[in-house]
Amino acid sequence: MVGLLSGLVVPSCRPPEPELPAPVPRSGLVVATRNSPTTYYEDRSGELAGLEYELVVGFADWMELPLEFVVLDSIGEILEAVDTGTVDIAAAGLTRTAARSAAFITGPDYQQIEERVVCNRGSKIRQLDDLFGKRIRIIADSSYDETLTQLKPEYPGLLWTTTEEQSTEQLLQLVWEGEIDCTVADSNILALDRRYLPELETPFALSSSEGLAWFVAGGSADLTEPLERWFDEINDSGRLDSLLQKYYSHTDEFDYYDTAMFFKRIDSRLPLWEDLFYQAGIDADLDWRLLAAVSYQESHWDPEAISITGVRGLMMLTQETAADLGVDRLDPLGSIEGGARYLGKLIRRMPSFIEEPDRVWLALAAYNVGYSHLEDARKLAVELGRNPSSWAGVKSVLPLLSQPRYYRGLRHGYARGNEPVVYVERIRNYYDLLAETVPPMHDPAIPSGVVLSTTLISSADGNR
Repeated sequence: MVGLLSGLVVPSCRPPEPELPAPVPRSGLVVATRNSPTTYYEDRSGELAGLEYELVVGFADWMELPLEFVVLDSIGEILEAVDTGTVDIAAAGLTRTAARSAAFITGPDYQQIEERVVCNRGSKIRQLDDLFGKRIRIIADSSYDETLTQLKPEYPGLLWTTTEEQSTEQLLQLVWEGEIDCTVADSNILALDRRYLPELETPFALSSSEGLAWFVAGGSADLTEPLERWFDEINDSGRLDSLLQKYYSHTDEFDYYDTAMFFKRIDSRLPLWEDLFYQAGIDADLDWRLLAAVSYQESHWDPEAISITGVRGLMMLTQETAADLGVDRLDPLGSIEGGARYLGKLIRRMPSFIEEPDRVWLALAAYNVGYSHLEDARKLAVELGRNPSSWAGVKSVLPLLSQPRYYRGLRHGYARGNEPVVYVERIRNYYDLLAETVPPMHDPAIPSGVVLSTTLISSADGNR
């Protein structure tokens, strides 16, 4: 009997899957966002950047759709644009809360954050009760407002105001200036901003970990399934992790005392060497602030610095490297010129298909650990299924160069692989701080005797 049945096809008892209606062809993708360092902004090169920006561009390319951004000022305006169907998607660093999930269609979570209470250092605020009587201001229509409202019955002394005129970044500045006592900010926003405002402290989280997600208009519900598939793809491929590393990994190097001292030395030490960095940057075709960031990591802008390994000077060159470059590493001019030429050489040595800014970060790793060890790390990245052409991919394997099971099979053997990771991330942090606080180039001085046209002056004033 078994033999007879084995050749039969037993029909399934399940009803056939209903046929889904074919999606309506789309002519384009309209996305609402906001102008902020965590979402969408113009970078130091004048190019559009931001985690949300790169994700949206990637999704539009994957869908093969023309893309239009609608940049709005407030969360309320963004949610209204989704609700009315003015846009297809809101990609603006929005937290998926219970109330929002009930009111809107959302895509998958792509980043985990906490809502953190932020006050000035020395405020002595440690728990919610300590906020009673404090001047607390948060942005309107935010997840923070929803969270505080839920906490209000248990903490009736908790009072706050909301604003539609100021962003979270501006409120952090007001806390730092002492105009308000506290605010609430997402942990990712805080990670970027507290480096510029080191006196801020975050005594506790207002919420447990929450997900950021895109919000989809009801009339664009056909995008929900493609969104799920696309986020699965970039998560599985490591692309999402690479983007998160690109925008946030270096912020982990924040240290209050180091950052505060860095800002002091921008005023006290950097002016002594700024002209030398600037000229060396022109000669090597590098941003002088990048050179200054490298030098600060190497020597804290101390021309007499010396390490236990014998490297010396502002750019901490080895004796051999200085000799090859034909410079005196103890002379500030020679050290900066030599360091700039050496870094430029390493950047040019990177394979041409490696894109910016990964070329620079990988070159900096080579500046620290040596080009041969960097090549070993890139080879190991390939073997482990990581991207050998991205800093995120190479960074993930560099620490393995100190483990015998990995370095035994590499051409150049053991290396202290953790060091270049910390080295590059700190330089990225210092570079960001310099790029935000110091102009990219000197303003040209107006020679004496030159008179500006009053027409030009009026025109310039009118465009401020």
